[in-house]
Amino acid sequence: MSDESNGNLIKDRLVQLRCHFTWKLLIEDTEVPDLENRVFDEIEFLDTKYKGAIYNLLAYVKHLKGQNKEALQSLKEAEDLIQQEHDNQSELRILVTWGNYAWLYYHMGQLAEAKTYLDKVENTCKKFASPYCYRMECPEMDCEEGWALLKCGGKHYERAKACFEKALEVDPENPEYSAGYAISTYRLDYFNRSTQVSEAFCLQPLKKAIRLNPENAFIKALLAVKLQDVGQEAEGEKYIEEALSSKSSQTYVFRYAGKFYRRKGSVDKALDLLTMALRATPDSVFVHHQIGLCYKTRMIQIKKATNWQPRGQDREEVDRLLPLAICEFEKALKLKPTYEMAYVELADMYAEVGRHREAEDIFQKVSRMRLCNPHLQQEIYYRYGRFQEFQKKSEANAIIYYLKVVRAEEQSITREKCIISLEKLALRKLRKNALDIESLSILGFIYKLKGEMNQALECYEKALRLAADPENSVVYDC
Repeated sequence: MSDESNGNLIKDRLVQLRCHFTWKLLIEDTEVPDLENRVFDEIEFLDTKYKGAIYNLLAYVKHLKGQNKEALQSLKEAEDLIQQEHDNQSELRILVTWGNYAWLYYHMGQLAEAKTYLDKVENTCKKFASPYCYRMECPEMDCEEGWALLKCGGKHYERAKACFEKALEVDPENPEYSAGYAISTYRLDYFNRSTQVSEAFCLQPLKKAIRLNPENAFIKALLAVKLQDVGQEAEGEKYIEEALSSKSSQTYVFRYAGKFYRRKGSVDKALDLLTMALRATPDSVFVHHQIGLCYKTRMIQIKKATNWQPRGQDREEVDRLLPLAICEFEKALKLKPTYEMAYVELADMYAEVGRHREAEDIFQKVSRMRLCNPHLQQEIYYRYGRFQEFQKKSEANAIIYYLKVVRAEEQSITREKCIISLEKLALRKLRKNALDIESLSILGFIYKLKGEMNQALECYEKALRLAADPENSVVYDC
């Protein structure tokens, strides 16, 4: 058989494997450095019994960087750890590592070595009576795939959740599968922020995961933040305190405890915790973003306390906080150039210091990004609309972006905010000019959305009467 035919035969077998090379991990080149940083952080600071899986992912990241020899070393570490960690499960869990070995050797042109690992997979599949030569359908493999997808960003979260669900169908009380499912639902609740009711979906999975993993302080910190989301802050704080009293996964606990206390309004405490996390993980995008939000929160606290007119020392403190916030958001974006919300926060801060052109450029840039998350798109348009309304003083442009959110019909908290903003804008304009057709049309549209049909008809009829006058403009199309 020729080398080309042999290579094609091996490739046909490789695509049947279940491993990082076949899981369709959609990772942009600009995301690779941040992913690698997060993998290293997890290896060093997250206490888990299952580090073999993260070394498998590290090997794949090394391959993406063109570092195949280093990738082989990571696979060796994964192989050793899996054999230590899983005992009776090791023969199944190690199939992912062997699959990665086979793909790596194929990419390195070492076909004989690739075939060796394909043979190892095939022999194990025969041993466990798999109907397939080169793949196993079992909860262990579903779990491995779930962890990989979960680590690779929001566009993979639904698939990650499905993997853990599938594993739990076979073994409902498995601590690892339960933890993976809980974390994936937590991520999805944040990623697809819509209403308070949907945000509560992950509460029960998180509580079950804690029952099965009572020493896992990281999951306790996630539950605390989610309880805070749904208005149960006091209960959440109990979990935060419990997590902080543990030595488990401290760096990760500091991150989420910092987020918890920032949102509670305890900014100094939040900064103390996040600073400790930053010392351990100086390249953490999450931590830089949270610290930036702390400075922003403190600035807003001062402005509210001074009726939005800070003077003297208060003005000096605001002026000190603004560049600190800008610096943190810029660091986050340097580390992860695809972090959409960091762009939005940076644009807001630029607007605060009067750098409107730069803020405008950032909003335009992030608005053009390809987003797989409609709720994130809504948040971007809402924040851009507020920038147009309050900084640029352009009510017309603000209306355009608020309407983009409302017309999308994707139910969310952000959409409700845009409806309120549109109503306020329309009423404000009508107080200035009761014959404003555009504002009457918008107000009619808002009343219609709210189910207030009599008021909607009244607005529409008045707008149509005005539009019939040739001296007036046409009715605004909502």
